[in-house]
Amino acid sequence: MKFVSYKTEDIVHLGLFIDGHIYNLNSCDKLLPDNMNAFLQGGEVLMERAKKVDAQIKDGSLQAKEEIFYEILAPVPNPTSCRDGYAFRQHVAAARRNRKVDMIPQFDEYPIFYFTNHNAIQGTGEVECMPDHFEKLDFELELAIVIGKKGRNIKAADADEYIAGYMVMNDMSARTLQMEEMLLNLGPAKGKDFSTVIGPWLVTPDELEPYKVSAKEGHVGNAYNLKMTCRVNGIEVSKGNAADMDWTFAEIIERCAYGVDILPGDVIGSGTVGTGCFLELNGTGLLNDPNYQTQWLQPGDVVEMEITGLGALTNTITKANTDFSILALKK
Repeated sequence: MKFVSYKTEDIVHLGLFIDGHIYNLNSCDKLLPDNMNAFLQGGEVLMERAKKVDAQIKDGSLQAKEEIFYEILAPVPNPTSCRDGYAFRQHVAAARRNRKVDMIPQFDEYPIFYFTNHNAIQGTGEVECMPDHFEKLDFELELAIVIGKKGRNIKAADADEYIAGYMVMNDMSARTLQMEEMLLNLGPAKGKDFSTVIGPWLVTPDELEPYKVSAKEGHVGNAYNLKMTCRVNGIEVSKGNAADMDWTFAEIIERCAYGVDILPGDVIGSGTVGTGCFLELNGTGLLNDPNYQTQWLQPGDVVEMEITGLGALTNTITKANTDFSILALKK
């Protein structure tokens, strides 16, 4: 199934995306909530009811009315939290090599994550940025999961059953702000907290079964052969594969849930795929050629991220109408 959150006349709804059309879940079954958060709180019981509706629409036994005028939102417009992982060794190794430092051995010992601003989640559409964000504004090509049921102290071997679905994720990054504050061994905060993009819909794990592959040696959990690409203004700048994740989502969940509850509606990102951001691409380019022309996102740029089975997420970068700068406030 593919779930979408969408808005009509300033009211947020929950629907199924089927063959290019959106069908309101609550209109098809009054026992199904009309918003994603309440739906996820209902767990497996509501998921099974939605699965029945999905099957009936597809086989024609339910004559559902499709939505015509709507605005697509983030699949989970108000997540309970948002974490981002660090699962792709290729990205970490390349970024460190470009800084002329050795690969950090702790990467292979345990999966890590940070919390980002769950109130800055958005979906397809415009991403408005402040002037300081354009000081090395970057995309980060990732995939993400949404937690579907409450859990605590979950073992990796059992963790995949806590995943309600998968999405494309763009962890927007303002690199100058990020690098400055991390010199003080805190963050990333202002370099990340202005926008995290997810979407275009939430895809349930059963739809990814045809793409399932073995996790890397020594790791536990589901892995998938999903091609990942990013285009900026129609030009492909990044490509990778979800199968290259070294740490699985199951292993990341195990760490996230140690001594703490994970909740329905929690969003967890994979971290950046190898070649999945300008920071890495620019660094590699300059390492190989001192005359390499670096690139950062600019106002008006269109960023398109696509992952096999998960759809395409498109955003246009815009600049806020202000000259307010916190970089200018530095003492």
